Amino acid sequence: QVHLVESGGGLVQAGGSLRLSCAASGRTINFSDMEWYRQAPGKGREFVASITWSGGATYYADSVKGRFAISRDNAKNTVYLQMNSLKPEDTAIYYCNADQLELGGSMETYWGRGTQVTVSS
Repeated sequence: QVHLVESGGGLVQAGGSLRLSCAASGRTINFSDMEWYRQAPGKGREFVASITWSGGATYYADSVKGRFAISRDNAKNTVYLQMNSLKPEDTAIYYCNADQLELGGSMETYWGRGTQVTVSS
C-alpha cells in the first residue's frame, strides 16, 4: 500500500554533510510517524530519528543528537534527514520507515530499501 524510496546517500569525508530524503507514494494517508534507521556493517539495525506526521514531534538517538535533524513535508509526503558533522561511525545503510494507522486501530509498517552513506576518515 505504501512505497518508500530513500535518496541522498553517498560518499563524504568526515565532518561533511548529507541530506537524505524519503519519499512516500501509494496509499499515503493516516501516517502516524516516520522514522530513520541505519545498519552499519556487522551491526544490527539502529534507530536514528523519528517524527510524528501530524504534530512534528521529533526524537533522536543519542549517537546523532545535535548533529542530525529530521523534518517532514506533509504535502510532499517526504521526510528528510539532515546529517551534519558526519563521522566514520555514521557509515551505514539508512532506511526510512512509515507507520500507518488503519481503520479499526491496526498499524502497518513500511520500509524503504535503504540508501548507502559512507563517511571516510
